[in-house]
Amino acid sequence: MIRIGAVNIDTSHPLGFGEVMEKDDRARYVGVYNDSFRPDSEVEGFIRRFGLEKRCNTLEELAAMCDIGFIHGCDWDDHLRCAMPFIEQGKPVFIDKPLVGNLADCRRVEQLVKDGAVILGASSARYAYEVQQFLALPEEERGEVVNVFGTAGVDEFNYGVHIAEAIGGILGQGAQSVRYMGRGEAGGKYSESYFVQYENGKSAVFNTFTGTWQPFVLTIMTTKTTHHFRMDSNRLYEALMCEICNYMEGKPNLLAGPDALLESVKVMLAATASRAQGGVPVALDALTDAMPAYDGRAFCRSYGAAAGRLY
Repeated sequence: MIRIGAVNIDTSHPLGFGEVMEKDDRARYVGVYNDSFRPDSEVEGFIRRFGLEKRCNTLEELAAMCDIGFIHGCDWDDHLRCAMPFIEQGKPVFIDKPLVGNLADCRRVEQLVKDGAVILGASSARYAYEVQQFLALPEEERGEVVNVFGTAGVDEFNYGVHIAEAIGGILGQGAQSVRYMGRGEAGGKYSESYFVQYENGKSAVFNTFTGTWQPFVLTIMTTKTTHHFRMDSNRLYEALMCEICNYMEGKPNLLAGPDALLESVKVMLAATASRAQGGVPVALDALTDAMPAYDGRAFCRSYGAAAGRLY
């Protein structure tokens, strides 16, 4: 049984992941550390709901009692602080999406991994069963991928990164530049479109949507035909948890490496930088700390203010 330590139960993910874990005997939450906006009453409700052994007073205490840490907080600027005690104790850590939200933290992750840290992540959309089924088709049957179009909705980055990761799951690494294409608006809500050029000549377009939940949909054009599917949101956590458990059990798995996860973050950073520059292409390797980043603390404040009770 894989022993998981939960850090900051901000979103619905700890609840959804826990429900998936209840269906088999591969993993369970055993402890929790919480210093985010969920009140003590909800933390106690989470403990009762999934039969946790204890609430820990420090991150170090939680890291010592589990096999892997799950960083669930929605302040992505705080993710690495929360991850460090697990890394320092030689434990792997899963960081929920978005992995990080600025270039400096991307560099920190790269250095931590170079120094031996095991950092897993991040979006369940990357591992969706529909993505797996497409990739399992022989290329001679499905054709070579030329372009991927994807959609996601609720907000620009917290949800938008889902579709960037899903596209990365299809096309692999090699995103070269991103160009902001424009915005459509209606009823106070809006969708923005971005073009991603890959080094190998392939491309992608993704649409974010702010103000309404939108499904994760991919349209994949290949040298032979066009494939189209909508991801089953009811099975996304199951697909992700299966791969994490496979990794922890030493089995073959589909988990992406940190470089691939960070490329998706950099795609989003290049996207917002291109928008700020009026739509000029922004190369991923030309990103700088002076360019726009995503403010995790501000997002967490707004998310917490609007969050309903979960436990």
